[in-house]
Amino acid sequence: MKMNSIVLLRILIGWHFLYEGAVKIYNPDWSAFSYLATAQGPLEFLFTPLAQSGVIDWVDTLNVLALLFAGISLILGMFEKKAALAAIALLAMFYFAHPPFPGLQQLNVEGNYWFVNKNLIELVACIILFQNPTGDIFGIRYFWKKDKKLTKIEKA
Repeated sequence: MKMNSIVLLRILIGWHFLYEGAVKIYNPDWSAFSYLATAQGPLEFLFTPLAQSGVIDWVDTLNVLALLFAGISLILGMFEKKAALAAIALLAMFYFAHPPFPGLQQLNVEGNYWFVNKNLIELVACIILFQNPTGDIFGIRYFWKKDKKLTKIEKA
């Protein structure tokens, strides 16, 4: 039963990442510029330079590609560990660009949080996905393995 829940978690997080990537592709006005330009907290110095004109196009493209890769891979149950690592990296960047630390004004974020926000929660869920790949239970690997077993039986 535990693994069935993790399969569901994997698919839902995959959907979230895939949807976020697709929305960014179809919105010509989307850019990570405002999110990065208003970064704050102890790692602000890492994020604000990414909003510069020579860099932001690359950042936007890599962001969308990473979202799509993580989403598609998690939904299909293939390259799960790599997809979970990509998701963890993205979520860590989202979290630390606007950390919900006391004394920091919450800019360009949803809600009001104190240390724990949705990015951190989803990051921890992705750590669980990394530690418990489920593609053999339900995913492309499962169906591929199943198809190979049928082929062996048919040959006998």
